[in-house]
Formats: sequence, structure tokens, C-alpha cells
Amino acid sequence: MNKRHFLGAVAAAGALPSLAVAAPKSERGPALLTVTGAIAKPNRGSFDRVADQMMQRQHLSFDKAFTFDFAALAAMPSITIKPTLEYDSRPHTLSGPLLADVLKAAGAQTHDNSKLLLRAVDGYAAAVPMSRVKAQRYIVATHLDGAPMALGGLGPLWAIYDADRVPEMASKPVGERFGACPWALYHIEVQA
Repeated sequence: MNKRHFLGAVAAAGALPSLAVAAPKSERGPALLTVTGAIAKPNRGSFDRVADQMMQRQHLSFDKAFTFDFAALAAMPSITIKPTLEYDSRPHTLSGPLLADVLKAAGAQTHDNSKLLLRAVDGYAAAVPMSRVKAQRYIVATHLDGAPMALGGLGPLWAIYDADRVPEMASKPVGERFGACPWALYHIEVQA
């Protein structure tokens, strides 16, 4: 009996656990989004000078944080928006959880006067009041036109809203609508 037949027979007999068993829930993928500042339920420790090299280069530091991997964000209820994007002046479908829900999951202590500093991997940062995040229904987009967004493009995460549905923004030229929407989002600082 060859090895393949032997393993198949043993698995069929129940002597070997199934090889298709999902990874334990305690295993997580790499962190794609780190939330720091005024948060109540961190899931990771303080800034690490070795592990957090990009954050160090951007002069960040924190004593606690909440991190999300792709699976955690994808498991949250998703919202779909279809804004016209400046890159080709055409509507595109973006989906992902509401930014307010992401912050709530991180235990963020926010009120309407709170500010968020949304930071992209290239160091671009936008300060956005929590009242605007709620009113304009910002999402943390994980998908563009039905596919996960890649690093090196607009992703893997993008803080964005449907500017076409916000009258004061829809009246602006498309190139002026998304200055407070960093793509390649990786860090949010909650300033209570």
C-alpha cells in the first residue's frame, strides 16, 4: 500500500484527525490595522521598537493598542458604497465595516468632539472629527469592486465614505472629495 492510500485509509477509519480542520481561533493573521489612544480594551501591548518599525519611522508611540487582522474586519457587518473615485472619475463598489463599528470593537472612548488621526503606510495622516465619521458613514473598506484590495494599490484598507451621497462634497470636483480618506490605512489614533 502506498503512503497516499495508507493515509486515506487511516483518515477514513477515524484514526487521524481531518487535515481540513480550521486553525484554532486563538491563531490570528498579521495585524493590518492598529488602533491606539483612548481605547478601553486593548488586545496587544505597548509600542515595540523592533516589531513596529514603520510606526517608529513615523514617530508613533503608544502604551496599548487594539489590532485587527483581515479576518476580524471581514467578520464584521459590511456596508457597501459606490462613490465616484478621482483615479478614473467612475463609480466603484467599496465594502467593509463602518469605521464607527471598528472603533467600538476596539473599545474606543469617543464622543462627537473626539478626533481621529487616520494614518496611511506612506505617512499621510488625516485628522477627522468623530462627528464627521458618523455623519458621512465612513467605512474601513476591505474590498474594491468585489475583490480584496492589495497593498501597493489602494489597500489593503481604505478609510472612505460615499462622497456622491454627501451634498456638500458631491458639489466639489472629484479630486477634492477624499483628502480625509487615506488609502493604505494602517493606524488610527483616537483622541478623546
